[in-house]
Amino acid sequence: MFFVVVRGIATNIIDEMNLQGGNVKICVTSEGHDLDSKVDPRFGRCSYFIFVDTDTGKYETVKNPNLEETGGVGIRSGKLVVEKGVEAVISGNIGPNAFQALSAAKVKTYTVSSGTIREVVEKFKRGEFEESNSPTVNPRFNPER
Repeated sequence: MFFVVVRGIATNIIDEMNLQGGNVKICVTSEGHDLDSKVDPRFGRCSYFIFVDTDTGKYETVKNPNLEETGGVGIRSGKLVVEKGVEAVISGNIGPNAFQALSAAKVKTYTVSSGTIREVVEKFKRGEFEESNSPTVNPRFNPER
């Protein structure tokens, strides 16, 4: 399962899933293809999505097919993440369209300012993040412009 943080604390999700006997799957936006890569500050236009099973530590890397698209990337990237079955998403920022898509699918979202995927996953497992309750940037956010 994957998740995006909307409201709440990460450990609540993990505890709830463990009680139900399921694995917790999260998605972290990444600048690279492995756990030692940095978190990407963008959601819809991140370079990669890394899907991590927080119980086993196994992960899957997916190159973002929406990276070069001209519009609607937040919604399309949100759909991709939801289809992977995540319960939470961790990214540098999440725009309003992506936030709405993820929230509608009951995916929780969390935002971080820096770190590697490995560091962020460990912090998430320790419950160090608070769930986001709104988008963190305006539409069409791109820190490279």
